[in-house]
Amino acid sequence: MIEIANVTMEFRNKGVGGDGSTLTALRDISVTIPDGCVYGFLGSNGAGKSTLMRLLCGVYRLQKGTIKVDGRDVWNNASVKSEMFFVNDETVQYADFTLEGLRKYYRSYYETFSDEVFYRLAKQLQLPLNRKMSSFSKGMKRQAVVIVGLASMTKYLVLDEAFDGLDPAMRKMVKDIITDEMLDRGATLILSSHNIAEINELCDRALLIHKGELVFDGEIDKIRSCACKVQLMRKDSAITREELEKTGVDILKYSTMGSVAQVIVRGAGDEIMQKISAVPNDVCELIPLTLEEVFIYELEARGYGHEVLSEN
Repeated sequence: MIEIANVTMEFRNKGVGGDGSTLTALRDISVTIPDGCVYGFLGSNGAGKSTLMRLLCGVYRLQKGTIKVDGRDVWNNASVKSEMFFVNDETVQYADFTLEGLRKYYRSYYETFSDEVFYRLAKQLQLPLNRKMSSFSKGMKRQAVVIVGLASMTKYLVLDEAFDGLDPAMRKMVKDIITDEMLDRGATLILSSHNIAEINELCDRALLIHKGELVFDGEIDKIRSCACKVQLMRKDSAITREELEKTGVDILKYSTMGSVAQVIVRGAGDEIMQKISAVPNDVCELIPLTLEEVFIYELEARGYGHEVLSEN
């Protein structure tokens, strides 16, 4: 189990032209990742997903808060790191390796490394063993590193943008391989993806980060049920936002088309319908939200998207 408590991470702009200002990448993040689950990291661009992954794998040193992996600190702890494999969102560091060379390299670090798994998966994906990875396509590089991660047989596999660069057919194959290999041995898979449908399909649990702050985390089904869409119609006039707000519902978004009002509301469906029933209406329909819709509406409520439009 991974326990992340009150984690805050700041970076200072010291690069070329840097003004020395401080950027808060994460602010007071607390999350628990249970053993044996598939956990998804969601977030807007630059939200802090990759930073959090690097912290929990011991790539970055913690500034504030704690991260415990099975009760142990991960930073500068070889025994913990031997149980984790991190697939970065960049693969340029592997350019001079062949896939066979990559196998030898990681085999020297991971005592649990399985040659059988490595060669079986390399054959399944038809990857050349003795060609430099600099000649691989982006998708092939991603497949190669994932194969090595799976062959390392660690308890935790952390994939940052795991399916980036893969065509749809290969995405499905790699997803199937990852889930089969990890779930068969009860390991924990943590991944980030900009494809929310993939997170919804693969993960038991997920978190959403925006501007370094935690928006929500938990089981996917519970996250989807934490908000819903309600369509209301009144013949004489559309129901106003003010009428709905008087019932005490927490509105994320409100829109109208003619006499039909549509609202996105935080909360459980039964409770929402009970409150809204106090407003005179002719038709009231509750519509469940997809994970993607929850993601979009939560970020829209925080101004994401509007900021981009105003900048342009």
